[in-house]
Amino acid sequence: MIDARITGEPLDAAGEFARFLERIAGDGAAASFVGIARPTTADGDAVTAMFLDHHPSLTAHSVQAIAASAKDRFGASAVLAVHRHGRVEPGDPIVLVAASAPHRRAALEAVDYMMDRLKTEAIFWKREDTPGTSRWIEPTDADHADRARWSDDGN
Repeated sequence: MIDARITGEPLDAAGEFARFLERIAGDGAAASFVGIARPTTADGDAVTAMFLDHHPSLTAHSVQAIAASAKDRFGASAVLAVHRHGRVEPGDPIVLVAASAPHRRAALEAVDYMMDRLKTEAIFWKREDTPGTSRWIEPTDADHADRARWSDDGN
């Protein structure tokens, strides 16, 4: 099972993960990760909101492809990737990824892999708004270094 979606609605990470667990059967492991909007910029300024712009079909396709690649690469039985777009308040969940597999390592690695690729490859344009300014942000050098760990996959 591959469930990959983008949404402009608030993300109920706990509810999504609970529904994911209800749909898996026979696996011995499930892992998840929730990304949360930070209250400050990298420079320490207060963030009033983050805005994630997207192209509906291209963004959805990129998230779907990343989830499918994780499932195939790690032999996961099921994967879930739900990513917000639009305005997100500090402290709100932005993304949830989850994977189930017969054993823990595959589930954990599939989740880690999805996040590394979502941070660097998913088609979103991200803007941080502060009380005085707005600025578009890009993946960091650390994000690209994390992604490079998986470079042998051809993606």
